[in-house]
Amino acid sequence: MSPAVPARPGRSRAAVRRARSRAAVLLPLLLAVLLAACSGTSEPGPDATTAPAQAPLEPVLAEIAGGSALDIGFAVAPERLDEPEYREIVDKHASLVVAENVMKWEATEAADDEWDFAEGDRLAEYARSTGKKLYGHTLVWHSQLPAWVKALDEDAMQEAMEHHVRTQAEHFRGQVFAWDVVNEAVDEDGSRRSDSPFQQTLGDDYIADAFEVAHEADPDAQLCYNDYDIEGVNAKSDGVYALVEDLLARDVPIDCLGIQGHLTAGKLPDDLQENIQRFVDLGLTVRITELDIRVETPASDEALAQQAEDYASVATACLAVEGCLGLTVWGVTDRYSWIPMWFEGFGDALLWDADYEPKPAFDALVEAVGKGRPGRTG
Repeated sequence: MSPAVPARPGRSRAAVRRARSRAAVLLPLLLAVLLAACSGTSEPGPDATTAPAQAPLEPVLAEIAGGSALDIGFAVAPERLDEPEYREIVDKHASLVVAENVMKWEATEAADDEWDFAEGDRLAEYARSTGKKLYGHTLVWHSQLPAWVKALDEDAMQEAMEHHVRTQAEHFRGQVFAWDVVNEAVDEDGSRRSDSPFQQTLGDDYIADAFEVAHEADPDAQLCYNDYDIEGVNAKSDGVYALVEDLLARDVPIDCLGIQGHLTAGKLPDDLQENIQRFVDLGLTVRITELDIRVETPASDEALAQQAEDYASVATACLAVEGCLGLTVWGVTDRYSWIPMWFEGFGDALLWDADYEPKPAFDALVEAVGKGRPGRTG
């Protein structure tokens, strides 16, 4: 459930501070442009017409990232696309969209074999009409799972899982280019997640089974495993590494790894690039799938500067590995972020604030993505 929509206040002191911080990033760039435009020119004659000054165009993330073969995505709530400011950002800056909630099991099959794809279809149509990639999230997950699934015995749950994966993948076949087939199946210590009804009832093999069925239903879709707290090399990411290594050894059709990236400002692991590289070395592609970087609220200028630095660092680490193909931010504006509901005292985790003003993190991400992939010349 999204938080209540706040009133649209006037420009706050915090917004003014953010604008000043943003200006500090952009001013050198603007000065360079102006100097280049003025160099080598003579004074206009008496009959010359002076063109009106124009505001600099805001950089477009999707365009900047395109030269590096990097998808820029946003998690989207389809109903928010009716809000002009929300839609303008997604229209302009995204090359990829993913459903925030409307493709999860509780949304598409709340009752056994009773299907509702209306909102998922709405997002798919938006992606098609705007030329954006559609990323599917998610087919099998222990959370946002209807109670009827949790109550099934082994045979019935196996049948329900396979039927759900097959039906949903077939429905979006040719529209979704990649799926999070299984989401968050590994515990913090690297073992299989003990509180998952699928793990408890079906055992380890449900993961491979889900990938096999998804591949049968849509052979052209890329199939991904997705998880959180695996940004650095740690016990959990080691467990995920062992899981996908085993799947590959058994010829299970898995193509990619999703590293979610729900982070706290100032606590980015220093081995993110190394971790991405080791999964790529296995033969997978990697995507940063759910990036948000939370700060304590109310956010200070220092916290927003650290957040900006961290967004840039994530992009830089991804771009440094040729097989890291996407960076998706989990939401558009702080107004609708899930963070304050789950992390008390934290928020302001996204690139645009609650008033749709771009934050220093936006400019830092633009700059980092604009540098491209090391060693690439075009």
